[in-house]
Amino acid sequence: MNFKFLIKALAILATVISAFMSIPAAIALYSGETKPAFAFISVILTTVFISSIILLSGKNWQISRISTRESFMMVFLSWGLASFLGSLPFYISGEIPSFVDAFFETTSGFTTTGATILTSIENLPSSLLFWRSLTHWLGGMGIIVLTIAILPVLGIGGLQLLKAEAPGPTVDKITPRVAQTAKALWFIYMGMTAAQVILLRFAGMNYFDAFTHTFGTLATGGFSPKSASAGHYNSAQIDGIITFFMILAGINFTIHYRLLTGKTKSILKNTEIKVYLSILAVATLFLTANLYKGVYETIPEAFRYGSFQAASIMTTTGYGTADFAKWPVFSQAILFTLMFFGACSGSTGGGMKIIRLVTLFKIGINEMKYLLHPKAVFPLRIDGKIIKKDMGYSVAAFFFLYIFMLLLTALVCASSGVDILTSFATALATVGNIGPGFGRIGPSHDYAFYADHVKGFLSFAMIVGRLEVYTVLVIFTRSFWRK
Repeated sequence: MNFKFLIKALAILATVISAFMSIPAAIALYSGETKPAFAFISVILTTVFISSIILLSGKNWQISRISTRESFMMVFLSWGLASFLGSLPFYISGEIPSFVDAFFETTSGFTTTGATILTSIENLPSSLLFWRSLTHWLGGMGIIVLTIAILPVLGIGGLQLLKAEAPGPTVDKITPRVAQTAKALWFIYMGMTAAQVILLRFAGMNYFDAFTHTFGTLATGGFSPKSASAGHYNSAQIDGIITFFMILAGINFTIHYRLLTGKTKSILKNTEIKVYLSILAVATLFLTANLYKGVYETIPEAFRYGSFQAASIMTTTGYGTADFAKWPVFSQAILFTLMFFGACSGSTGGGMKIIRLVTLFKIGINEMKYLLHPKAVFPLRIDGKIIKKDMGYSVAAFFFLYIFMLLLTALVCASSGVDILTSFATALATVGNIGPGFGRIGPSHDYAFYADHVKGFLSFAMIVGRLEVYTVLVIFTRSFWRK
């Protein structure tokens, strides 16, 4: 294990996080929030001091290359370090007096889960609310992708890190150099952020709310500075803007890049996008039909709330405009089903990802064909390209490990005395990075009732889900530590 690389890379990451932390620190100073200001400034100064010592001491370290093992370890430690540093302002300021709660809240932010232990969100100082939402934005595109953009400082390439961190079964390099790919993704991300902030501002939000809700939307996170989430504004225009950008955020960012560069032919043939949009459309149609008359008096109103919640759950954003726990059972069943799907690979969304489900479906169809024609050859094709068998095995193995992680998480929750529905909903909501669920973690509830050891495990589960299971679980295998 190249510990010099790990220490140096983590020091750079810590410096990047502390730099972003200066924004809420400035808000705290401007707003006269004494305790949060002290918390932010003390964390920033301490982090920069320690990181500077490490970087100055290691400036002559020769790091020629990194192995796959170091990539996985770097990614896992990065999310742990980010969650630890990010939780300190909440804890030091005393606004979240329990460190376990502060760590859970911050992990939920960076992993774009949106699960919260806060019972009264508006009581939190504005600087901490802003930082809470900013952790979404940073975690959405990926802390590692941001770090890769500055990895030339280490004098090494970052493809291994991109493969270890990037969502989805494949990693597309949209430019010849990995650092350029990371920068291109971040420029697209920032451009979409600016666009949504402007639109929300014109729709009636103030700049603070526009930024915080945009952070939660594009990161598919769901943290809102309001206890009633996006429903606080009761605005069809705001709902429509957020719904549109949630759907965009759930699409592979490589597709956004191709659209911007005029390469649209391959997009029209993209199976994953077709399936993703089709599922959203069908779910919205059924929700609208089921909610009309029974819950909402007009079709436009039923469509507004149905489409918002379908997009919110499927993209794993977790925003809410209504308490869907009070909707008809059929509507709840649709939303519960959407929790299993997730968004597209290469998006900021969580879940199993559409491309994996498409692959598993086609594998299942092929196996049925083999039963009828055992000697025939049925290649697995997606978008007209033949998928290698090892990719199919990888997807099948991921599905097994994902289900295993869901069951393990549900068992941990149930061991604390929580009912079965809440336990399984919690597993889906944390491993799938969704946030709200059913039962005691419904849209109008929080995670504060869980014991500390359960919150600690759920924090781990959120990181496992965000890093696509393999990246974390492989570290706990014996072969990982063999030389």
